[in-house]
Formats: sequence, structure tokens, C-alpha cells
Amino acid sequence: MFDISFTEIVVIAMVALIVLGPERLPQVARTLGHLFGRAQRYVNDVKNDIRHEMELEELRKLKTSVQETARSIESTVRTEINQFQDIAAETKSMATTDPAGGNVAEPTAPVASSATTPAKSAKSLAQS
Repeated sequence: MFDISFTEIVVIAMVALIVLGPERLPQVARTLGHLFGRAQRYVNDVKNDIRHEMELEELRKLKTSVQETARSIESTVRTEINQFQDIAAETKSMATTDPAGGNVAEPTAPVASSATTPAKSAKSLAQS
């Protein structure tokens, strides 16, 4: 991280031992270790927060894209439904009026034909 070699670390430790003395050196080393740990945790928290925000931003963009697509599909479906309703209304108005402008009688129930009635069974034919 700092690109410090082993010999440089030994020199720094010797200078610290001379300057601080053997009584204060362990306490200072412990304090520096705690501070270094806090700094690492802080940096990791910041990295995680940035990563989290980036993921949220990507999700927001995806959500916006999906909503736009949904609106587009909804408008297309509404347009098609309106066209279908217009055609149905036009067809209904054509079916209820004749070309002379008068109303056509309501259609009656279809008459049953021989094609729609079941064939007589062989037994009933033999009895006749």
C-alpha cells in the first residue's frame, strides 16, 4: 500500500523506540493500530456506500425503463381497444338498420333443420 520495504520498517521502529522509549512504544503502537483499523473500516464503509448507491442508481434507471415500456404497451392496447370498440359500434349500427333507413326486425331463433336434428334410430325406423 505504501510501498515500504522491510528495512525501512525496521529503521522506523528503531527511531520510534529511541524517541518514545520502551514504556510508551507499546501504547503508541496500539493507538496507531486502532487508528489504522478505524481508517480501514471508514474507507470500506465509504466504498460500500458508493457501491450501494451505484446499484440503486442502476435499479432506478431499470425501473424507469420498465415503466416507460409499460406505459407504451398500455397506450398501444388502449388504442387497439378503442379501435375495436369503434368497429363494433359501427357494425352494430349497420346490423340494426336496413339500407332504406328503417329498422330491421329482430332475428328470430333459427329453425331446426334435418341436419341439426339427430337421426332417427334404426329401431324407431323399423317400427314405422
